[in-house]
Amino acid sequence: MCRPSETGQIGNKVDSLLTGVASAQEPGAAVLVIKDRRVLLERGYGVTDLRTRRPIDARTNFRLASVTKQLTAAAVMLLVRDGKLRYEDRLADIFPEFPAYGLAITVRQLLNHTSGLPDYEDLMPRPDLARAVEEVQIKDAVVLELLKGAEAGKFEPGTKWAYSNSGYVVLGLIVEKASGLPFDEFLRQRIFIPLRMTGTVAYVRGKNEVPHRAYGHTKEGDGWKETDQSPTSATLGDGGVYSSLADLGKWDAALRNHILLTELEMRAALSPVIVPENPPTEPDGTPAAYGFGWFLNPWRGRARMWHYGETVGFRTAIQRFPDDGLTVVVLLNRSDLDALALKVAEFCLESH
Repeated sequence: MCRPSETGQIGNKVDSLLTGVASAQEPGAAVLVIKDRRVLLERGYGVTDLRTRRPIDARTNFRLASVTKQLTAAAVMLLVRDGKLRYEDRLADIFPEFPAYGLAITVRQLLNHTSGLPDYEDLMPRPDLARAVEEVQIKDAVVLELLKGAEAGKFEPGTKWAYSNSGYVVLGLIVEKASGLPFDEFLRQRIFIPLRMTGTVAYVRGKNEVPHRAYGHTKEGDGWKETDQSPTSATLGDGGVYSSLADLGKWDAALRNHILLTELEMRAALSPVIVPENPPTEPDGTPAAYGFGWFLNPWRGRARMWHYGETVGFRTAIQRFPDDGLTVVVLLNRSDLDALALKVAEFCLESH
């Protein structure tokens, strides 16, 4: 178990790390540290936006970006448990009108990034700069149409690994088709409500709202520009969920205590994919491992499941060390810093 003094030690180290780069009146960060089922730190730094200058706190909702992928994967896994999907179902079974290059792609390959689907960002028309960003945003159904219009995939499914936002957008659409519910509603009914993640939302403009919302920012000279949305900010399955420290603590507890999915059901998600060529890598090219919505490569010999998120104005990360009983979440509404979660985890592991 953790010592009472650890809370102060970790808090002081995180304060030193964050206060050196983020002032109280700038966009900032939210940091959560859970050790041995106990919250050691749950703290906000800076403000949600430069208009209201509301302080960031444990209820502040940040766009998770690709940290969303573990939630999309969990939605698929719930439908597999329900008997409405199988990991070996092919796109031909689900979207029979999909072009020949992708008909053999399986749900499993979408989950572990071995589908070879083209990047939808590369298929999008260039946005009209005279129009508001919200008006040119691409939606999930349009992504599917763009993929249907592509002539070929990147590689034969299952032969290589390539991180794929396209694959997770398609998985969100598969959840809709298999469940009969909009993806955002499926997440709400099957994950957020059961876990009492009451502030978490898959944001659909004009349909729902994000409570206690942080807005994304980019450094410009000596100041800041609000850069909260881009043409790809409206897709859901690959990165459209907003959440907070308070709710992600509940998500962590659900993973730890197997509340939504049993330990046996989670094994598929925590089994690293093996491919003949181009195995998984981290964003900087470091060799990695990947399951369903989680990177799985250890750190300094310690078992780990983790993910990062990066989108206009936001940086996010979750680092879980199951054998050490440690979870660190860092959410940033600024794009000039790495998510810092691994550095905070290092503080915690050193003090143990």
